[in-house]
Amino acid sequence: MNLEAEYDLDFYAWIRKNVELLRRGRLSEIDVEHIAEELESMGKRDLRQLRSRLQILVMHLLKWQYQPDKQSKSWLVTIDHQRDEIEALLLDSPSLRGELEQGLARVYPKAVRDACRETGLPERTFPLSCPFEIEEILAQSFLPDCR
Repeated sequence: MNLEAEYDLDFYAWIRKNVELLRRGRLSEIDVEHIAEELESMGKRDLRQLRSRLQILVMHLLKWQYQPDKQSKSWLVTIDHQRDEIEALLLDSPSLRGELEQGLARVYPKAVRDACRETGLPERTFPLSCPFEIEEILAQSFLPDCR
């Protein structure tokens, strides 16, 4: 079976074969185009994961700030977990740190939407732009003051 067919029919076998070819230095035999596509996809996946975790984290920080009477240990666990996962992503791929500001601007409206749905609070309750700085959001000890 050629590499193109393996890629389409048995992805795991395709990976193993290409890894072996790379390790043996048989570069002329590797499936260059699909390897490039997969590497690009991996980068996009990490960026999506960073944004997703940031959205969840910001939503919980908003809930913490704007619904103090409902604060719970499970919210704290979610906040800590999202921070831990973002930290792990940034340790593995430090260049993703440069995507945080733009990512925050993209996910903040979605975090507000989610906070509205979970709390029942109207959208006007929340600021138009994120009230937290990236450094605060990621700081293990930061919890916003209650409004």
